[in-house]
Amino acid sequence: MNDVPNEKIFSLEEIDYAKFWGTNDRLLGFVRLLFPKLKLVARGDMLKAIGSDEDIEWFEGKLQAMRTYYNKFGRLTENAIMGIMESDSDGSVRHPHVENMPASPEAELSDEVLVHGRNGLLIKARTPNQQRLVKAIHDNDMVFAVGPAGTGKTYTAVAMAVRALKNKEVRRIVLTRPAVEAGENLGFLPGDLRDKLDPYLQPLYDALRDMIPQQKLLSYWEDNTIEIAPLAFMRGRTLDNAFVILDEAQNATSAQIKMFLTRMGRNAKFVITGDLSQVDLPRHQQSGLLQATQLLKDVKGIEIIELNNSDVIRHRLVTQIIQAYEKVLPTTESQATLQD
Repeated sequence: MNDVPNEKIFSLEEIDYAKFWGTNDRLLGFVRLLFPKLKLVARGDMLKAIGSDEDIEWFEGKLQAMRTYYNKFGRLTENAIMGIMESDSDGSVRHPHVENMPASPEAELSDEVLVHGRNGLLIKARTPNQQRLVKAIHDNDMVFAVGPAGTGKTYTAVAMAVRALKNKEVRRIVLTRPAVEAGENLGFLPGDLRDKLDPYLQPLYDALRDMIPQQKLLSYWEDNTIEIAPLAFMRGRTLDNAFVILDEAQNATSAQIKMFLTRMGRNAKFVITGDLSQVDLPRHQQSGLLQATQLLKDVKGIEIIELNNSDVIRHRLVTQIIQAYEKVLPTTESQATLQD
């Protein structure tokens, strides 16, 4: 590796420089934070990058992706920049410091946009396993997505649900989670039922807000086109013409998982997501997700997708944190199961 500082000048003369970087170069400051190993010097419509050859090459790919995004949507946002930074599908060179990213030709991702989100956000599968998850959901009526935090299990499932709703493939979306986390009990939380549930369901709200305009989302909630409810509320129901997601399924008991899976009605898709390394059930209770993946792995029409550290799309430190814990806890129930 050549660590001798080098420099390269990029011209932005073909775009509105002030609009590209925002007021007082706000977005340029944001980009500088994302490239701490580079010195970025802006003079008018010229931008100089000073650093190692590899860092400059990586920056050049990302800058080109930012320009492409700007030319398409007429603006650049922090969300768009973060999406570009986290994606390897923009034609850029992978950063030398990002580990565990697939490099084989077979790992090349489809450029298909799952959902056109808010503020020009393009929501796509960003890793090979996420692409497998998308295909599995398309091809099967029931899919299990199992993997560690930050691998996009829930986000990808919600994107597929929103797409199905927009394409009129289903009439509604039902999102549910077990209200069991860190030993807390709904009855001790303040407020009405909606207030009590909000802390548990926040990741689902966050995903929906990325994908659906606020007013449209509110109308969907009001007429129950999109329903968010605790798992206990699924008992006794039959879910027809619906895209149904059970999130945090590792915290459901075997009885709850069986109850949920048997709610499946006509023209329904069920996606069950969970992280078997983060089970919050009492020690004497086995995770229902663990049992379900074992019992149903050979059932035709049901597919189980396992995501791993290479699919983490949060901050790069999340991957390293997961790896560190795996070294300390190499024989956890979840890992032993996923390796079977």
